[in-house]
Amino acid sequence: MGDKMSQYFENDLHLKSEIQPYKTKIFDKEFTFLTDNGVFAKKGLDFGSRLLLENLEQEDMKGPFLDVGCGVGTLGIILNQVYGLEGDMVDINLRALHLAKQNCKANHCESLNVYESNCYQNVDGKYRLILTNPPIRAGKKIVYEILEQAKEHLEKDGTLYFVIRKEQGAKSIISDMEKSYHVTIIERKKGFFIVKCKN
Repeated sequence: MGDKMSQYFENDLHLKSEIQPYKTKIFDKEFTFLTDNGVFAKKGLDFGSRLLLENLEQEDMKGPFLDVGCGVGTLGIILNQVYGLEGDMVDINLRALHLAKQNCKANHCESLNVYESNCYQNVDGKYRLILTNPPIRAGKKIVYEILEQAKEHLEKDGTLYFVIRKEQGAKSIISDMEKSYHVTIIERKKGFFIVKCKN
């Protein structure tokens, strides 16, 4: 991957902006998202996020939700439009957050709350559902912080969902999460694992 991709979890003020729209269809609904250099999955809905969305279990689709590392807002916006869930979306990347706010307006999700937070630094609430496609390139420490500290922000019967690739250490990460959660592997496909963690 080039430098444009490797910086999506940082704020690179020197990176040229080239905002582009893309359309994606999921759950028989069509969505339009604005994307840009320096944000995750700038070419469209990535395979891991799609697989995560398609394997969320209906019983867990209760709000409020928190999307950690929301990027341009894809997961949260689709959750809102498909399941009617309300919630918050956080990221450290200011360019991504700016786009997420625009994407909320474009997809009629103005009620969703989008704000800056380094992992859970600015997160105060408790949630029924937390989901994340964690920023692997930010390093293991950040990934573990997102996954382990979710427990502190989940309601008693809350659920964490995340997607992780085999080559990114999925098996060891899942094993470590089993120390804190009741863990279920919901789906495995093309080296991606969709993982459900109950509080």
